[in-house]
Amino acid sequence: LSHWKSIFLAMLIGAAIFGAYHTFLLKPSYQADASIYITSTDSMISFSDLQLSAALTDDYANIIKSRTVLNRVIEELDLNLDYRALNSLVSVTNPDNSHIITITVSCGDMELCRDIANSLMNIGLERIYQVIGSSEPTIIDFSEAESVEEITPSLAKYLAMGLILGMVLACGLVCMIYLTDTTIKTEDDLKKYLGIPVLSIVPYYEEKEE
Repeated sequence: LSHWKSIFLAMLIGAAIFGAYHTFLLKPSYQADASIYITSTDSMISFSDLQLSAALTDDYANIIKSRTVLNRVIEELDLNLDYRALNSLVSVTNPDNSHIITITVSCGDMELCRDIANSLMNIGLERIYQVIGSSEPTIIDFSEAESVEEITPSLAKYLAMGLILGMVLACGLVCMIYLTDTTIKTEDDLKKYLGIPVLSIVPYYEEKEE
């Protein structure tokens, strides 16, 4: 508690650093998505068809993120990336274990996010038909410019992170200093560390100015 001023100052410094980083250095990030529906295109769909579609959902997701599909997307859009870098930008999910697959792309360019999501969906559907040979999944949503969302963390979140990090570091430093401090401060320390009995105590007296 005696170091609360230092801890508070460290919190302010941490918040200032994180706030400056968010304002001047952090680049905006965007997210685009496209979705497809996995089931038979026949007019009559049986229960076994739905079970098969559910079983194939994970396979379809893996095909969409396969090296072959990613490389074709890179070639089609003339991206300056390898398939590993593109793979890190892409997420293929199956919300609530449904028959829907959502392709999500996150990067720092709004139009590029949209183009990658649409290209990945189109090439992925073509590849799924080549590999599995059944009817192609149905497209639910293309990625459109107005649906692309900015996902850059807010300034308030960065300020909170700076405050917390500053507090943790300052408290850690205070604890480390306290635990490594071997100086003698009280009569109990004399008995504990040196085994010397206390014969007398001279109180500290601060003379007041007149």
